Amino acid sequence: MNSIITVLIAYNQFLLLQIQKLLLFIAKNIPLDTPKYDIASLKYNKFTVDKLPVIKKLDQLNYILLLEEYSVKHGKNLKPVKSRGGKTVPVDCICPRCGAPHSYLYDNTGGRGQLLCKVCNFRFNKSKKDFKPVALHCPYCGHSLVQKKDRKRFNIHKCVNKHCSFYQNSLNKLSPEDRIEYEQDKQKFKLHYIYREFTIDFFKMDLSSMPKGSCNLTFRNFSSHTMGLCLTYHVNLGLSTRATQKALWEIHQVKISHTMVSNYAKTAAAIVKPFVDNYDYKPTNYLAADETYTKVKGIRSYVWFVMDAVKKSILGYQTSSTRDIGPCILAMRMAFSKFKEFPGKLLNFTSDGYSVYNLAQQLFMQQNMDFNLIQVIGLTNDDPVSKEYRWLKQIIERLNRTFKFSYQVTNGYGSGEGSNSHVALFVAYYNFLRPHTYTYWEPLNSIPELDSLPNMPAKWQKLIQLSQQLILSKQAAQ
Repeated sequence: MNSIITVLIAYNQFLLLQIQKLLLFIAKNIPLDTPKYDIASLKYNKFTVDKLPVIKKLDQLNYILLLEEYSVKHGKNLKPVKSRGGKTVPVDCICPRCGAPHSYLYDNTGGRGQLLCKVCNFRFNKSKKDFKPVALHCPYCGHSLVQKKDRKRFNIHKCVNKHCSFYQNSLNKLSPEDRIEYEQDKQKFKLHYIYREFTIDFFKMDLSSMPKGSCNLTFRNFSSHTMGLCLTYHVNLGLSTRATQKALWEIHQVKISHTMVSNYAKTAAAIVKPFVDNYDYKPTNYLAADETYTKVKGIRSYVWFVMDAVKKSILGYQTSSTRDIGPCILAMRMAFSKFKEFPGKLLNFTSDGYSVYNLAQQLFMQQNMDFNLIQVIGLTNDDPVSKEYRWLKQIIERLNRTFKFSYQVTNGYGSGEGSNSHVALFVAYYNFLRPHTYTYWEPLNSIPELDSLPNMPAKWQKLIQLSQQLILSKQAAQ
């Protein structure tokens, strides 16, 4: 027995010695404080948003009037261009700005495409057929931007000037290793100034679309109380439509199909949504936004939330199949519409480091709705901004977890309309019916008509009635 213990002790000491050697090797050759990747690397500049370009407005001119003005001013007519070296301009080319014919156009780059109008001094490409009254210029060097890519919802304009200070500074920041990699594959790096010009006006899109597949409220086979029970089990308790069907039969002896439960949910969402969206929340100047994942027919989708970080109410929400700027803008529009007077730079809007919020801020600035965007990056407070505003990000993350609790029992949505209905009902329940510790186990927004009712099914019925009255009043006012 003593021999076995002696062998085990010796073997244990051998293992400790090997561990010590390995730790010494790691300390010498593998620095433990080196991050997995350098987030400041210029490879990640593709996820940044450059400042807005300089926009110059150009007026449409008439070359006949310009020629007459030249003749009056100089006492002689403006002579046509005399081409040299065989660099003639095609007969069908005209200046897109003033309409001057080919005889007044210079071949400005020796046959490489750029033309110069002698009448109005406008430079353009010979393939240019239309005239845009707005010209985009780089804010760093003043060089005109060139459209490089055409995406689904926006065009990408790029400053191709090699002497641009933005490009030169980015180039000088490259390490020797990155410089070699840049020469081999320039697509991996973003060194030039770029601007995304959106081709869709997100500020004219409808925010009050109704879900499809809803039914009427004649209640031939069931009562309004049954609908209230369906919403209580399905929304408040987070049961699926089939679990709600089972609960209604086993507890209340109500024989109803899960399809009818789903139809009731879609109908309630269509009616309650106007009341939820038009309620006067009296928001504070601290908003928080985030997006979370869902599944529709097994495919990843997204839900965007914008909430009042102080009063905890959800002010904006949107579902989407893509994680792009469109639904982000619509959710922010919905939240900003709750302000009777937009607070401007007094508004502190907190989000994560996703660059779509920077793009959204630029678009709102063009609508004279500037605000203070605060981006809390990472999970630890490594910078002063994170230390000061981490609490705002944690509030919206807590909302995401609450939403996931009601969503996960459904095992994903079966359709886009189903996801829209569920999110609309969740927001109605969260803002007006759910008890919160923040308000001492009372709803976030107190409505006297709901507070006096004894149970939750009755409160759902009353909320639907209030929304119906709002819809009728809006229709009468039109």
